[in-house]
Amino acid sequence: MPGTPYPKEQMHRIQYTKLTEEQIADKLSKVAGPTSASPMSDVFAGKSMRIVTDKGPALAYSFKGTDRVSVAENGGGSVDAGYGALTLDNVAFFAHMIPNTQRGYAVVVDQGTNLATVFELWFSGYKDNREVQREIYYGYVEQSGKEAPTARHVATDRCEGKGFYWKQDNGAETLEFFPSAAYSNFVELSRFGGELGFCGPSDYIKINEDRYIYTRTECEFSGTFTAYVMDLNRIEQVGLRLGFDANDALQYYVFRGKGEWLGQLAHFEKFGDESGNPVPAAAPGQTAAKGARRVYRPFETMAKMTPAQVDAVCAKSTSAFAPRGISPGANAPAASMAGNLGPNTDRLAGKAFTLRYDHAPAMEYRFDDAENLNWRKEGGNKWTKARYQAFESMPGVILFGHLLEGEPNHDGHAIVVDLDEGLVTCFNGFLNTPYFANEAGVKIHFGVIEMEGLVPPKYRRHVLTDEMVGRAVSQNYAPGLTSMHLYTTPYSLSWIIFTPTDAGGLEWSGPASYVKIRNGLYFMYWLEEACNGTLGTILVNLHTMRDVGIGYNCGERGLNMNALGAHERLAGTFDVRRFYQVKTSGGITV
Repeated sequence: MPGTPYPKEQMHRIQYTKLTEEQIADKLSKVAGPTSASPMSDVFAGKSMRIVTDKGPALAYSFKGTDRVSVAENGGGSVDAGYGALTLDNVAFFAHMIPNTQRGYAVVVDQGTNLATVFELWFSGYKDNREVQREIYYGYVEQSGKEAPTARHVATDRCEGKGFYWKQDNGAETLEFFPSAAYSNFVELSRFGGELGFCGPSDYIKINEDRYIYTRTECEFSGTFTAYVMDLNRIEQVGLRLGFDANDALQYYVFRGKGEWLGQLAHFEKFGDESGNPVPAAAPGQTAAKGARRVYRPFETMAKMTPAQVDAVCAKSTSAFAPRGISPGANAPAASMAGNLGPNTDRLAGKAFTLRYDHAPAMEYRFDDAENLNWRKEGGNKWTKARYQAFESMPGVILFGHLLEGEPNHDGHAIVVDLDEGLVTCFNGFLNTPYFANEAGVKIHFGVIEMEGLVPPKYRRHVLTDEMVGRAVSQNYAPGLTSMHLYTTPYSLSWIIFTPTDAGGLEWSGPASYVKIRNGLYFMYWLEEACNGTLGTILVNLHTMRDVGIGYNCGERGLNMNALGAHERLAGTFDVRRFYQVKTSGGITV
């Protein structure tokens, strides 16, 4: 029988069944070993081998062909299991499960050096049983009459910044990016049509300068584990996929793949720092348990509120652009993201105009000064006063925002007006979305500015664009607070938090859109969906390498709109725009 629906919403609302231990055990019992679209290697057929690891098991193997093996752990009794092996020249990769358990191993052996890396894998080790756990052991293949080697494969950041297109022998196509030394981002072109980028904690292990081991676990997602050896020069891979798909079918296969190098992002660590452990497995004050790794699980700490609770908290505490140096009541941590904001402008003070949107009510504005405005929907009799801030990113282009008091969904507008071109784009944030009432949603409104002395265009508008797709831009919001955006698809982005040594650390993804305002100037949003519910908006100026932005968030402490600002650095570009369809010369058609 299928399990009950998973009680928490998964990343991007892709639902998975909450499988029980019994269901997982039953599915594992029905497979003899991993499958493969390519012929299995006979590299071990008829041979015996003992692998010794430094802080883990000793594994004695006797291979009976290309698909059956006898294995004994730590000198215990042997069991017969199905296995599958593939090779990249002298590097062999094989995997097997231990019968009548939910445990197994994936093993990489360099036959030139006799060094080995062993991944112990198991289900039902976390509160989500389907999330595969892993522990890494470094060691060697025992050689009769020879001393044990002192060298080992080693965790590394040498893969950080790389990006690849892969096509497996079973037809699966992915784009995979390594913007961090602890996480990775993947776009499944065949599985989900390439619409969104996802991310998961990853391991990067150096075999030699040409070959590396990569893993990822789809934590907070499907729970599936993927591992492979890759040759960076030939762009070839052999590896394993273990887990359950959206229909709860077991995926347990080894694969061979070929690919294409897509580019290299900048590193920000010091030269010579090749550490592969930028994020400690345990938080400060905690002891790392077996399989421990730091995983970005923000959804666990997010308040899940009802519409009634949202109404109550918004009535009690609403803050818009708290004066600098004063922590906003609703979302105090966001204040630190304005350290490099720069001054707000009084360019709008004393002005009045109407923003006429194509598919939303026109909005009328009167600006009293640099911090106070009055707004009303066209045709209304009552003006509503609101606090705002405005930032002139390019001459004539101004970002401003405000909350819309009295709206049933507690709307907030982040607006870019081009006073030279007469164009406007608004990211309309709102609450009471279908999942949790305090998780923000967003609508995009395009339109024109009607103002004395300005003739608005009749047909031209700002356009959705893919021109930022593939870029990586790092942002320094304040001393000690640096992150990076990776624009992975036309509909999503990832954010990577840097460690104190300036390595890429934890990472997450969210839906996004990109609007071209002018050449070199882009207005974009991201939703921290199934995360903390925030809507982030930024106006990125590639000429000055500065961004200004507006955040919109509701939590148990209230509703908040706050300003963001950062110095930026271009970190590189991946050649990926060609993988996405439905393009026009002006941008993405919708």
